[in-house]
Amino acid sequence: MQYEILQQGLVTQCEPGSATALACGPRVVVTSRGEVLCSYMVHPALGVNGFKPKISRSSDGGATWHEQGLIWPDLQHSHSIFGSISLAPDGTLFFFGSRTPIEQPGEKFWCESTNGIKQNELVFAQSADEGATWTEPKLVPMMISGSAEAPGPMCIMRSGRWVCCYSPYNTFDSAVTVDRNQVVCLSSGDQGETWAQTSMLRFADKNSFAAEAWVIELSDGRLLGAAWHSNEIPGAGLPNAYAISQNGGLTWSPTASTGIRGQSSALAALSDGRALFIYNQRQHGEIGVWLAVARPTETDFGIEANAIIWHAERATRNGTSSDFSNWTDYSFGEPSITLLPDGNLLATLWYARADSSGIQYVKLSRPA
Repeated sequence: MQYEILQQGLVTQCEPGSATALACGPRVVVTSRGEVLCSYMVHPALGVNGFKPKISRSSDGGATWHEQGLIWPDLQHSHSIFGSISLAPDGTLFFFGSRTPIEQPGEKFWCESTNGIKQNELVFAQSADEGATWTEPKLVPMMISGSAEAPGPMCIMRSGRWVCCYSPYNTFDSAVTVDRNQVVCLSSGDQGETWAQTSMLRFADKNSFAAEAWVIELSDGRLLGAAWHSNEIPGAGLPNAYAISQNGGLTWSPTASTGIRGQSSALAALSDGRALFIYNQRQHGEIGVWLAVARPTETDFGIEANAIIWHAERATRNGTSSDFSNWTDYSFGEPSITLLPDGNLLATLWYARADSSGIQYVKLSRPA
């Protein structure tokens, strides 16, 4: 199946060499008024602990955009914040992600010697006015040691239950032992007052780890969680992993393979029980962003269609290996997919070239 590309363009473009030279992590929601919002982070360089969340808006279905600005301008110098927006059934907007203190301007958040992230914490915030203003970030408890990689949005179920996930990572301290071969699921039935924890994904291989984990509610009330599955072996190219929960994230089916050897990925639910699975392809097939349609069960991801929707000239900016270890040289990444009010789809991703960088969008016809 081929998707019809209706339109392509930029949500935002960054200025090379500036304090906001790069953008990453685009996530899109459609508000109750039909306005399209895209959240993303700007930062000076890959690997620098200086993420600043921003929002851009579109009132014409993603054809044109204008920047609203930073979500928390008062926190931009004290904390690096990385996260995503999502929409609750009642129209409330949520922001979920990680917050890391900034001790020195230009410092790194990634440590090569430990393959770790500077110690951070999980936070969430809400907006009752369609993203115009936001509450201050509030902590979500992390019940195991380690830092959190949490690029996926919070899922607010139709039942009112809150569900989020993250990948535990090493810290800068080599003495800290991290149970890393899993994706952690946190869920709350009382609007964030208390949280339950379990493993959304669990890998038998102790050298395995996950990244870019997402969780969504399917139309039948099941939860679907998926992530990039990697390990310490260069070029291994493990298929993306997934699992299903029948009870709001309290327990999960055994971790299974999607059969797709992608990397960063994101999910969206269709009204007929199927799911959209968008992912980067840097190693195993035509380079770019791909979109699959799946009807998942606990034992079969149920791929019905899978095609490239955006072509990249190269996987990395400087021609290095596209293995996980070289993530600071990637030339594109972190795609997301959203259903628009007109029934079409809006895909977003970040890109970085020598002459420009920013957030790209691709508008597609909805699959049959």
